[in-house]
Amino acid sequence: MDFLIKENQKVVCIGDSITDCGRRAEFAPFGNGYVKYFNDMLIASYPEKNITVINKGIGGNTIIDLENRWEDDVIYHKPDWLTILIGINDLHHLLRKNMDWQECTDEKFAQRYQDILTRTKKRIKCGIVLLEPFYISTDSSDKWRASVLRELKKYIRVVRKMSEMFDTKIVNLHEIFQKQLRYRDTETFCPEPVHPNTTGHIVIASNLFSVFKK
Repeated sequence: MDFLIKENQKVVCIGDSITDCGRRAEFAPFGNGYVKYFNDMLIASYPEKNITVINKGIGGNTIIDLENRWEDDVIYHKPDWLTILIGINDLHHLLRKNMDWQECTDEKFAQRYQDILTRTKKRIKCGIVLLEPFYISTDSSDKWRASVLRELKKYIRVVRKMSEMFDTKIVNLHEIFQKQLRYRDTETFCPEPVHPNTTGHIVIASNLFSVFKK
């Protein structure tokens, strides 16, 4: 089976805290989440390949933050492959009516997502993988969780539209976790619905890894 990431290629993974996972502190440089496990899978499966993985997640980030740091954290590195996981903080800002909440609507999310992908396509030639935002819960009885699950659909639609527009690969993470929750409880994958535990991160990493199998 061929593998899409080739010898001497570079993969940049950008996103929020789910990507960050302490990569700028005690768990440098990969963090202790899906980026680390993805890198581990690369090493275990292709020990002969020299592949560089760079984690550029920052906790609390929204699409606005990614747009602001795109030049330094993506374009500068000229990756051969780029993965993006963003959206849950945008949704939380909107629902909580934080001070910049009007900039976090799904419409604004779409505009900024399109901007960073357009800039990427113009400046560098790289493969792109979009990871959908997700929420590890099925609880529609709780008012907050029900509102997140309802509104998250809009942000997922944006990511799917961006994938079609820019011909990227995509990982349907919310759908994947919802399927997992048919068989196991939420604590198997997370301490709370936003941040996965080790098992949850392995779910993300394994599905991301599968994208590159040709």
